Amino acid sequence: MLEAQDLAFGYPGREIGRGLSVQLAAGEALALLGPNGGGKTTLLKTLLGLLPPRAGAVLVEGRPLAGLTARERAQAMAYVPQATVSAFAFTARAVVLMGRTSRSGLLSAPSRADHAAAEGALARMGIAHLAERPVTRLSGGERQLVLVARALAQEPRIVVLDEPTASLDFGNQGRVMAEILRLRADGLGLLFTTHDPNQAARYADRALLLRGGRPLAAGPVTEIMDAATLGRLYGAPVEEVRDTGTGARAFLPG
Repeated sequence: MLEAQDLAFGYPGREIGRGLSVQLAAGEALALLGPNGGGKTTLLKTLLGLLPPRAGAVLVEGRPLAGLTARERAQAMAYVPQATVSAFAFTARAVVLMGRTSRSGLLSAPSRADHAAAEGALARMGIAHLAERPVTRLSGGERQLVLVARALAQEPRIVVLDEPTASLDFGNQGRVMAEILRLRADGLGLLFTTHDPNQAARYADRALLLRGGRPLAAGPVTEIMDAATLGRLYGAPVEEVRDTGTGARAFLPG
């Protein structure tokens, strides 16, 4: 669904990383891990078409990303950024309805189907009771849930999430990640960044470990994620704890 080969990415006059290959299949979750400043968000913006590649190419369902219109990109991929404070007091329902723009048009009034998709997304994230509340009066975690609901209302085939649980409490972290599992089961391709290797180990099929804009390792989480590799990734000792009965793993600072 999403592919990049020998990708170089960055900003005008400043290259962040190069030599990256990314593949994301339908019904698969890919986790992107790395320390702060390692290029994760810049890579996401390049894969989304918000930044042009400095070398290589990005393909979406076999088509060059550069050849897609903004509407075609939005119908294929939804982006969930990290929650920020909004300057405008839109209601949560209005923000989620914005996800329908690629389906109905920027200046078109929302249709009955658009409203149904928005209401379904609000309910799916458990925030229907917040629909009429201005996002300026929501907590950071609630705003993040609204952004995820907006992506769901968009009805994309690929969802890209930048640290989707960064501002959420423990219960809402579980709610968002459970929704990610359901989206994967529905056949969507999911790409998310995280600072928590345990989140990647539990919810992702594969991982890409990025340090200094370069790939340190890539592959199935069961094969590439271990204490030694994560220690090199973060430049700090990492301890791996394993349940001998279930085989479940957890990673802790050493």
